Amino acid sequence: MEGMIYTVGQLFVTLPFSRLLGLSVEYVKADRAGFTFPMKEELIGNSEYGILHGGVISAVLDATGGMASCASAVSRMHAISRDEVERRVYQFGTIDIRIDYLRQGKGTQFHSAAVVIRTGRKVAVTKMELTNQDNVLIAVGTGAYSIGY
Repeated sequence: MEGMIYTVGQLFVTLPFSRLLGLSVEYVKADRAGFTFPMKEELIGNSEYGILHGGVISAVLDATGGMASCASAVSRMHAISRDEVERRVYQFGTIDIRIDYLRQGKGTQFHSAAVVIRTGRKVAVTKMELTNQDNVLIAVGTGAYSIGY
């Protein structure tokens, strides 16, 4: 099953929006996941101060929660093929997300983390956070994801 969880991470970084953001999988496990990405000009929301755009923060936290939810759901399935994992990843969807912005997105490298706090048959709920290279907490979030098929 460990291989199928790894496949979830591989699929998430190949999504066009993940590539646009520059996301790289830092880790993916049955109950948690994380991305890392560098600051780049296209992600700046305040050009005077070079601060990460709030929409980027939200999108990254959403993707991180989604990857953790997907990994959690896949870890509970038995004898699942790579094709089936791929099919299921592309059917996942965000039901609800809440982001709390704690401070400006200053940094050169960012890390996102999500932990699954509940996985049911149809919905998974995660807590997420975004930090910079100095481990300064920038934003936190909670997300609910549709995982039922």
